[in-house]
Amino acid sequence: MASREITYNNNRFELSYELVNPSQKEVLLVLHGWGSNKEIMMQAFAGTLPGYRHLYLDMPGFGKSSNDVVLQTGDYAQIVRLFLDSMGIEAKIVMGHSFGGKVATLLNPPCLVLLSSSGILVPKPLSIRAKIAFFKLFKSLGLQKLRHLFVSDDAKGMSQAMYETFKNVVNEPFEENFSNYTGKALLFWGKEDTATPLWTAEKIHAMIPGSELYPLEGDHFFFLKHSVFIAQTISKTCKETDQ
Repeated sequence: MASREITYNNNRFELSYELVNPSQKEVLLVLHGWGSNKEIMMQAFAGTLPGYRHLYLDMPGFGKSSNDVVLQTGDYAQIVRLFLDSMGIEAKIVMGHSFGGKVATLLNPPCLVLLSSSGILVPKPLSIRAKIAFFKLFKSLGLQKLRHLFVSDDAKGMSQAMYETFKNVVNEPFEENFSNYTGKALLFWGKEDTATPLWTAEKIHAMIPGSELYPLEGDHFFFLKHSVFIAQTISKTCKETDQ
């Protein structure tokens, strides 16, 4: 494991990362989802795609990377760009899972790989809407300290800065960003995914011209069981972008 300090908007971020196949020229950047870290992505893909230099990054506030400020998705993309620049790296392929898919899209790589990406708003169940209403009521009564009773599993245990960041990114519309992407896009999705349902993949697929969609068996972390197929598809399709 290695780390590198990045300064963005006068704030310092200590970013933790891992390199696999460091002697290879072409770079694959892999970004994890919300509440996750680089380790789970390495578990899936570190043994695949031997012709690429893999770069696994803990984004700010996750894993072993620091964050004490409130961020937007665009800030994450800018921080990752600064990180890549500091390494003298240009990533040909950027793979992102869930929230990482949104950051990957903003990086606008030649080949974009989305794994059950977030970005399409999914209607909240009645139980969640009721929790939100109760929290707003409690907040109006000055009972913010009871926040832990209402936050989602994704938000539990977060610092205040990361909780505010979570609120920023979870409900943002992202359709325009998907529509603006013009490179080669591969979409892999879990058929039983409830966090980012398959119908959201179909919407993204329709927004990105020439994209390819591969529904696969499994839930939001389906890629842990399908890494070989995903890697083989990436190898074939992303090489074609050079031709």
